Amino acid sequence: MKILGSTAFGTEDRQSRDYYATDPSALEDFLTQFLGDGETLSDSIWEPACGDGNLCDVLGEIASTVRCSDIYDYGDNEILDFLSVSKKWRGDILTNPPYKQAKEFVQNALNIIPKGNKVMMLLRIQFLESSNRLAFFKKHPPKYVYVHSRRIRIFKDNDQAKYTKAQPLCYAWFVWEKGFESEPRIRWIP
Repeated sequence: MKILGSTAFGTEDRQSRDYYATDPSALEDFLTQFLGDGETLSDSIWEPACGDGNLCDVLGEIASTVRCSDIYDYGDNEILDFLSVSKKWRGDILTNPPYKQAKEFVQNALNIIPKGNKVMMLLRIQFLESSNRLAFFKKHPPKYVYVHSRRIRIFKDNDQAKYTKAQPLCYAWFVWEKGFESEPRIRWIP
């Protein structure tokens, strides 16, 4: 596996970063179900809001190239503002984006990947309910919404010792395939 990007650890306060890290087991469970459903992934995957790399570590087990970037310096990532990227990416994109910018992350990801590639975002299930996103969903329907059948752990500031129990919010993996124009399908992750 090749991981792109490496820098020294920054000193900026994490509290202001809207940093909520994903329990790696949530991605493992999703990938088990997704790949078990016969879906495929590119051999190159970009994680553009990687934080400390929880998801990159899991992705490194299934892809030959994992690009790990974040707008902040977490020590072993490429420092990059994903929303300013316009250069095409020839792989898939998977992340848990900052929620306030989730739609923008999805839109930019769809803009830079080729037809047939995938964008996978871990989002609160409430992402589905917004009149502001209705036009976006009509133009860019997700192919799948994979709902976790149990609540998953999300770690504020990646403090895994502090957050040992499942969170009160329901999360789902939203999967867009560029060029998909049909009705979304709902799947459950056991």
